[in-house]
Amino acid sequence: MATNAIDQTRRMLSLVTYLRERPGAHVQDVARAFGITEDELISDLDVLPMCGTSFRGGDLLDIDTDGDRIWWHNPDDVAEPLRLAADEATALLVAARAVATLPGLRESDRDALVRATAKLETAAGESGAASSRLSVTFEAEGGVFADVDRAISERRRLWLRYYSPARDELTEREVDPIRLFAVGHTYMEGWCRLSEARRTFRLDRVAEIRLLDAPAAPPELELRDLSAGLVQPAAEDPEVVIEVGTGGRWVAEYYPHDSADELPDGGLRVTLRTPDPASLRRLALRLGGDGRIVAPPELADSAREAARDALAAYEDAV
Repeated sequence: MATNAIDQTRRMLSLVTYLRERPGAHVQDVARAFGITEDELISDLDVLPMCGTSFRGGDLLDIDTDGDRIWWHNPDDVAEPLRLAADEATALLVAARAVATLPGLRESDRDALVRATAKLETAAGESGAASSRLSVTFEAEGGVFADVDRAISERRRLWLRYYSPARDELTEREVDPIRLFAVGHTYMEGWCRLSEARRTFRLDRVAEIRLLDAPAAPPELELRDLSAGLVQPAAEDPEVVIEVGTGGRWVAEYYPHDSADELPDGGLRVTLRTPDPASLRRLALRLGGDGRIVAPPELADSAREAARDALAAYEDAV
């Protein structure tokens, strides 16, 4: 069953209490108690050591596992009453108010957040007064995240207008969402009804999103292992090298790659792998004078030929 971000947060908070009362608990027993797989539990345990009682990194949870048992080495250190500095209280209050305005947030979660914010304001007193003069406006990705999270929670299908950099086009599609995850950027994994296959969508590339009344019914799929990263090209996939100038540095942002080395002129030498190198000809046309395909040679020749054909067609049109 897919887990949304809010449910995972609730589980991890409960996990802290559970582990405090059961030192040396077995991984298998804890996973069974929470109704999750052992891999999901290990993923939670990888996050917990980055949590603690201070934004400045002090008193972090010292939790680790040998794969069989789970050990929490400093439960007493983080059990002391929480004391926030003025800047920490301000940051918490601003963030809490901003999250409470997100569209698509479940009302029960919004109400709980508002109540917690009120308690924090009372506790912070004058130290948190500065937060009332600050506000945060989320970009589009925040709203998309909320809609996807709600769709997962309510098991509803989504309609998207999505930008594909490989084809340089916007497509409309219906998607049954499976999960949200973050690997550098925030992504949704879902079953795409357009391609009838599992697809991964980067939230900042969603141009428009709408919740549908149709129920989401993705097929039973084993979740991808993302421990080695989102893009895991096969060893046999051809390697492509692209050199871009300063105007083409966006390529490293939009295209998964193995490396992006700086060039003396401020550009980049981007190396990536793809099962379909020919699909990058369109990228070469988009770059124009801001970049070129260097290798493999046959792809570079093909890109130059495509550019000449495009120029000839333009000249014929005018």
